[in-house]
Amino acid sequence: MTTHTQDFALAPNLRRANAFGKPLGSKPRTDRRGAAVVEFAVVAPIFLLLVLGMIEFGRVLMVQQMLINASREGARVAVLDGATTGDVESTVDDYLDGSSISAANVTVTPDPPSNAGFGDPVTVRVTLPFDQVSWLPSPMYLSGYMITAESVMRRETVQ
Repeated sequence: MTTHTQDFALAPNLRRANAFGKPLGSKPRTDRRGAAVVEFAVVAPIFLLLVLGMIEFGRVLMVQQMLINASREGARVAVLDGATTGDVESTVDDYLDGSSISAANVTVTPDPPSNAGFGDPVTVRVTLPFDQVSWLPSPMYLSGYMITAESVMRRETVQ
């Protein structure tokens, strides 16, 4: 039976290297001190722009969904017998007030909705300028953009 003995004279070199093979105890390069600052200065504005854009896009989608729900609630009131345009507008405004959304324009067709016959469509359209819901100063290419939602339901009457 033979026993192998290991020469530990070579092992210290292996033990002093890091995971990348660089010997421990070597000094870092000092000529790259400003590289991180320059890289951050280049990347930070782009990253901030992307994050703010995602927040603003999410806000627009949320407001769009709120307008859809408000137009649906207004249409549910509009198809009932004896409904007036004022009833529909107050229903839509009450729904949007819960979300702190104001200045929405409500259009009911036909006006008043009681002019529609049994089974005729009644349309409630809710529009809101993008400037009213934006959390950021809106750029000039979105200044005239309108967020719109529309619901159509059939008129009901009591016979």
